[in-house]
Amino acid sequence: MIDLKKDNKLLESIELLFFAYRAFTVQPDQILEELGLSRAHHRLLYFIGRNPKIPVNALRELLGVSKQAMNAPLRQLFEQKLVEGFASEHDKRVKELQLTGAGSALEHRLTETQMKQLAAVFEICGEKSATEWRKVMRALSQTSQGA
Repeated sequence: MIDLKKDNKLLESIELLFFAYRAFTVQPDQILEELGLSRAHHRLLYFIGRNPKIPVNALRELLGVSKQAMNAPLRQLFEQKLVEGFASEHDKRVKELQLTGAGSALEHRLTETQMKQLAAVFEICGEKSATEWRKVMRALSQTSQGA
């Protein structure tokens, strides 16, 4: 059993993760706020941009959110003409999503801030550290999936 009171390295890791996430999201949050959008919208834009023609249910599963949680932000992205949906060619009942030109430009702007930030940090820390960081982040992301 982990003794959290004595394990300062774990506590420091938790704090660093909180502070790193705050630093990683501050620039995109400012851009999103100007448009009346939030991190939920950012996640949708990012993953739709990385997965063009993704079915709505596949996106929901990828993000691990309920239909209810995804409905309002996705609807707002449609209203702002940042995302569009089409019936799938293989099954007209399946709605596929993709970014509009404006959605793609916004997603690029948001992601570019984070890519520049990571590139600068990886330049300082070196490729070996970047590789190990990705290894840790991959393992951490899988813990919520019961792995």
